[in-house]
Amino acid sequence: MTDRDDVMVLRHGRIELALHHLRDGVGTPLLLLHGLGERSPVTVPDTLAGWSGPVAALDFTGHGDSTVPRGGGYTAENLMADADIALGHLGRATVVGRGLGAYVALLLAGARPTEVRGAVLGDGPGLTGGGTEPGSPLLVRNPGTDPAASPPLPDPWALFELSRDVRPPDYATSFARLATQRSPLEWPLTVTAVAAPDWLIAVAAEPGVRRATLAEAVALYGGPDPDPPGADRR
Repeated sequence: MTDRDDVMVLRHGRIELALHHLRDGVGTPLLLLHGLGERSPVTVPDTLAGWSGPVAALDFTGHGDSTVPRGGGYTAENLMADADIALGHLGRATVVGRGLGAYVALLLAGARPTEVRGAVLGDGPGLTGGGTEPGSPLLVRNPGTDPAASPPLPDPWALFELSRDVRPPDYATSFARLATQRSPLEWPLTVTAVAAPDWLIAVAAEPGVRRATLAEAVALYGGPDPDPPGADRR
């Protein structure tokens, strides 16, 4: 784990999650979710420089400065719980995910439709996952990691298990519908990814989901909040 002042350590059971504070700001917080095998950026990406609110980035379990558990057991739903803990710390926020982080952002938007003020689903490692059907059984030997590596290497079990997780389109669309039907936003989900795995094609076809550029998504979600915290949502 890191001891830098710009990193908040959050607890997820026995896991310590590193939530990196990248920049202060005024307005809605922005939460960045990285791709498979990546870690949080150390500065705000140039493509998001126009965001006026504070910007934070989460290291998923097994990645970056977060805990590497023993024996694997990774699922996208576990990473969604990581992101939910970060969201609880930040409060109502916009989520930008790349690759695997985009899939997690979709799950989080469906699970917390009033707390996620827009989710942006972008290209990156792990976007495809394991396809739509279970794969053949495969035994793999953990090659281990170098604990002295700097920056810390991702857990090999995370790379293996999360690259094979099954993503049926109807499962993904169930979260998209939770987000679009319960969010106060007209467009709670924005797809910026060029790659088109089956689950993302199905999500993009749902009412309330739009395709746009990242700059357009920043302009949309970075504007005034139509439903600020504390508003009557009945």
